[in-house]
Amino acid sequence: MRILECLTVGIAAIKSNKMRSLLTMLGIIIGVASVLAMISIGDGAKEIVLRDAQKLGGANQFTIYRTWHKREGTRWVRIRSNEYMKYEDVLAIEAECPSVSMVTPRIPEWRGSLIEAPGGSQTRAGYNGVDATYKTAMDWDVQEGRFISDEDVENAARICVLGDEVATTLFGEKSPIGQEIKIARGDGRYDRWGRRDSKRSTERFTVVGTLVPRGRSLRFGWSFDNLVFVPFSTIQERFTGDDKIQDIVVYAKSPQEVSNAIEEVKAVIRKHHKGQDDFVRIWDMREGMAQLEKISKVIKIALGSIAGFSLLVGGIGIMNMMLVAVSERTREIGLRKALGATSYDILIQFLVEAVIICGIGGLIGIGLGVFAGQGMALLAVKIAKIVPEWPSVVSTQWVMISISFSALIGIAFGLYPAIKASSLSPIEALRTD
Repeated sequence: MRILECLTVGIAAIKSNKMRSLLTMLGIIIGVASVLAMISIGDGAKEIVLRDAQKLGGANQFTIYRTWHKREGTRWVRIRSNEYMKYEDVLAIEAECPSVSMVTPRIPEWRGSLIEAPGGSQTRAGYNGVDATYKTAMDWDVQEGRFISDEDVENAARICVLGDEVATTLFGEKSPIGQEIKIARGDGRYDRWGRRDSKRSTERFTVVGTLVPRGRSLRFGWSFDNLVFVPFSTIQERFTGDDKIQDIVVYAKSPQEVSNAIEEVKAVIRKHHKGQDDFVRIWDMREGMAQLEKISKVIKIALGSIAGFSLLVGGIGIMNMMLVAVSERTREIGLRKALGATSYDILIQFLVEAVIICGIGGLIGIGLGVFAGQGMALLAVKIAKIVPEWPSVVSTQWVMISISFSALIGIAFGLYPAIKASSLSPIEALRTD
């Protein structure tokens, strides 16, 4: 019996028992839809992690920062070294590390300083002392005006660039370019290293630019749009009163070269700091991403396993229906064999019928899974409330896997009924009432 004829016979058999066929398909539909929806949510979580990493500068970056304690055995001990990082270290890393593409200094204040605009409007925002490289390294576009230049850093210019949230809070719909703001450093409580801060100083800065909205960091919780950027040399001159650089952010040429870049940077630090490197610590972006991806993978495996059981139940339903079909069509099988059909022809006929049922169920399940994934993504945003949008990522790879898996279930669970049908004796089959 040719495959085309098997398809015709199989479709005719399904049409003759529409309700039973639909109920049989239901298990496959629910199973495939569940798997696809769960996977799309899991891949959406991975997309969120990648987007968050991109906000922070990408997976190819790591940060070197001054630390005051190190772990020895089971306890933390204070580091007695007087060494600290300077701008010369930034230049040395850039010049001496072949795996590094860009380096930018950062003097951060995350706690929320008082920012005041003309007219009395105020807000609390963080500020970062950076250089001209920062915008390129972060792949962050200017919305209006310009960013910090090399000349601004060289002259310790009293200029600043505002994040979108700061600009909107202080100036509303008006352009802040050319306006003067006040930044108060110190609030009588604690400084950025956790020490008591009794000093309070206020400096004036002219706004030269604003940045496009960037969003909030999922990992750290603070908003990039609630930051003010100032030349690091100006921060040193006006606020800290020294030449220390708290953070150095290093960008490797690719995520694969991060490990090499870290070793090269450590070697440079030791070279320029009397053989010492224990006064700095390195935070690798990949470590945070790996942890979040592990969580995402566990969620996908757990949810995918639950959905997989639905497919198993659907497969059992297919086997049950096909066994009933064999019992009902025993005389038909006997007649076909009497007219010349071989056992192989009968086997293929019932296998094709099972595959058709699973295939149709799989296609319907894919369509339902796409919509279910989008619905679950909207629900995840409302329940989790950690991101404004949860993407539902339906990859072509998983669609093809779903279709293939549906066909495989049809073959696996339809094989026994098909073998049973093909092994029937034509004489005994024709005698059946």
